[in-house]
Amino acid sequence: MRLHPDSQVTFVGTARGVEAKAVPAAGFAFRPIEARGFPRSPSPAAVGSLWSFVRGFSQMAGIIKEVKPHVIVATGGYVSGPAAVWARLLSIPLVLQEQNSVPGAANRWLSLIASQVHISFVESRNYFRRKNHLKVTGNPIRRSLLLQDKASAYEALGLDPSRRTLLVFGGSRGAASINRAVAGALPALARVPSLQVLWQTGSEDEAAMMEASRTAPYPVRVRAYVDRMEEAYAVADLAICRAGAMTITELTACGVPAILIPYPHAARDHQTQNARGLVDRGAAEMMEDKNLDPAEVASRVETLFRQEPRLRRMARNARAFARTNAAEKIAHSIEALAGLSGPVDES
Repeated sequence: MRLHPDSQVTFVGTARGVEAKAVPAAGFAFRPIEARGFPRSPSPAAVGSLWSFVRGFSQMAGIIKEVKPHVIVATGGYVSGPAAVWARLLSIPLVLQEQNSVPGAANRWLSLIASQVHISFVESRNYFRRKNHLKVTGNPIRRSLLLQDKASAYEALGLDPSRRTLLVFGGSRGAASINRAVAGALPALARVPSLQVLWQTGSEDEAAMMEASRTAPYPVRVRAYVDRMEEAYAVADLAICRAGAMTITELTACGVPAILIPYPHAARDHQTQNARGLVDRGAAEMMEDKNLDPAEVASRVETLFRQEPRLRRMARNARAFARTNAAEKIAHSIEALAGLSGPVDES
């Protein structure tokens, strides 16, 4: 939209998904279709999934007839199927964007009919049968992440600029196992000089974690949810968090070293693979969720804060991994496929 303000962008998703509220709130058109994931093994539920696909396929036909898209962009998942099939049938260029290091089943199959596939991790190449249309682009991020002023972030969050900040979060809903481990680690973390903690707990654990933090002899700011994560990243000297694709993207864009704790139930264990990409590049450490121990968490945090040169090196390595121009690259690819510019950037 920055490149072509007169463009029309329509999002398609399910009425029950977060997109149904988030997309209109961001000022874009949203059209719901029916979609449901297929079971991994044969079962009676497959009949319902197949009927849902047929319904979504029919609804998508009406949307395409009305919108007349020049390009279709899909990010995987079952909701992408009907749109991608129509793109193939009508010879509409199809762009896929894969966030994780281990691609989902939908994107692996849809890549066979796609015009381009934008991936975020070099390691993802191994999972695609076709490789001549793969582009290592990274995940798009919001511009505010790169423009956040550090001083104003300290003020907005009520934190002390003279202290070192440990950022703890587990996604918008928090992570119970991380919360428990950090709560148990709080007394031992008193050994870390000039520490303060910014802790996003999720709404369910907020009260209990607030109570656990009261005895800490250093500032602990407990929030159910941090509305502006760019402020949190701007002040963070070290993070403890999950290893989702967008979390990895944001940490590296902001140069935040991390102790990553992959979500153990993620499909195909993709969060472990996401985390390994940073660990192998010296930008993060990793702990398994099943082995989370308060004493070990405290020990790792203390060790990193007492090894300042290593912490700075991890931050540099994180920035080196980042691809902060992913949105622009994907936008230029869409431009070219829609016939609005010259050849597609092959870098």
